[in-house]
Amino acid sequence: MPLKRTLLALAIGLAVLPAHAANPRDPTTLELLARIAALEERLAAVEGHYETTQVAEVDQRLRVVERKQELQAEADAARATTATTLALDAGKGLSVKAPGGLEVKLRGLLQGDARFFANGSSQNDGFLLRRVEPTIEGSWGIASFRITPQLAGDSATINDAYIDLKFDPRASVRIGKAKAPFGLERLQSSASTAQVELGLPSELAPGRDIGVQLSGDVAGGALNYGIGVYNGAVDGRDGLTANPDGEFEYVGRLFWEPFKNSASNAGTLGIGVAASVGDTVGSGNNFLPRYRTPGQEQFFGYGGNIAADGERLRKTVQCYYYRGTFGVLGEWIESSQDVRVASGTGAGTRATLRNDAWQISGGWVLTGEDAGYRGVVKPSSPFAIGGDGWGALELAARYGRLEIDEGAFPLFANAASSAQAIRSWGLGLNWYLTQNFKLVTNYTQASFDGGAAAGADRADEKALFTRAQLSF
Repeated sequence: MPLKRTLLALAIGLAVLPAHAANPRDPTTLELLARIAALEERLAAVEGHYETTQVAEVDQRLRVVERKQELQAEADAARATTATTLALDAGKGLSVKAPGGLEVKLRGLLQGDARFFANGSSQNDGFLLRRVEPTIEGSWGIASFRITPQLAGDSATINDAYIDLKFDPRASVRIGKAKAPFGLERLQSSASTAQVELGLPSELAPGRDIGVQLSGDVAGGALNYGIGVYNGAVDGRDGLTANPDGEFEYVGRLFWEPFKNSASNAGTLGIGVAASVGDTVGSGNNFLPRYRTPGQEQFFGYGGNIAADGERLRKTVQCYYYRGTFGVLGEWIESSQDVRVASGTGAGTRATLRNDAWQISGGWVLTGEDAGYRGVVKPSSPFAIGGDGWGALELAARYGRLEIDEGAFPLFANAASSAQAIRSWGLGLNWYLTQNFKLVTNYTQASFDGGAAAGADRADEKALFTRAQLSF
């Protein structure tokens, strides 16, 4: 400080004064002030040099630290591009990220059922592994893939095996075996359906098939489209591994969610239409359908001497609406098929038979979580032993009907063993203990028009299904 320097210089000046200040040769006051001023200049120079040296040293140290940080960041970036990382997420499964942008995920779905039928059913009570589906999926640049085998049952099969080329959100190409873009409920994940088994309209919809599909989202994601060419699949079933008749099936679907980009709290509304068309020629289960009850018991089938012989046309109108804890889903499907009596009585007789089905199902999440097409994605308070959380509870209900073309009887189907119509209702309680574990209880009841000897109605089907599901 200037004041301190002045006082110091004054003190030094006084110290050097001789004891006899009155001596004529003693310095004058002006000379003393000049000496003090010189001392101040020398002190300022010394302090300036000291401060400059300190600043230089600190600056050098900062530069060294900054360079070390830069070298560390460069080393971390180099390791990130060459190292393989492993991560486990409850919602996304086990993932491995490799150099070059390659990512591979391992996921899985396991469903174990206990099924009980009322007296009079041809089905037996028992336990069933409904689905055992390990899945490998991955992505690398614009390409991604998915492989899902089905290990439940007496033999292993392949559910999904396809490659996606994602050129743009508006245009992706899928090649391989996958769900055809048609049925609303069939396009749901098997882990997300509200009831244990699919509803009656899904008996008329194609399942998975082998082919090529172009799909994408336009209008900001509010409008989804899908068009594809496939080998062709029988109503309610997956397609074969090879094309059985050399004919192709063409499928197209539009699905619109008008509130998707809206800021209002109007909920989630989806409205869709779809159609499939193609020729099929041949007899047997690979060409003509067999329709099942919600309890998975066959209630209709064409005669053994009947063949598919021409166009198979399907069309559907579908919708869902979810808002808060409530949700509803509706679907109508019509399937028409050109058929011919191949042998026996009426040989050569042809007809176009039209079968249709509809359903409406609803759900209410009792614990307050949001309802949705994917079910309850994650409970607000997951169940934990000794903890306060109990998971999420959802109440589900469904009613549907499927009618067979009256022209199918008696020439193309046997009225004593095949019903002309089925009506079904069901109630379910879904308990989402955690994001990955779910318990389901369903009661279903179905009644029939015809389907028994002497023109009588087939006995009602009453079934209680329970399911434990693990997914990741």
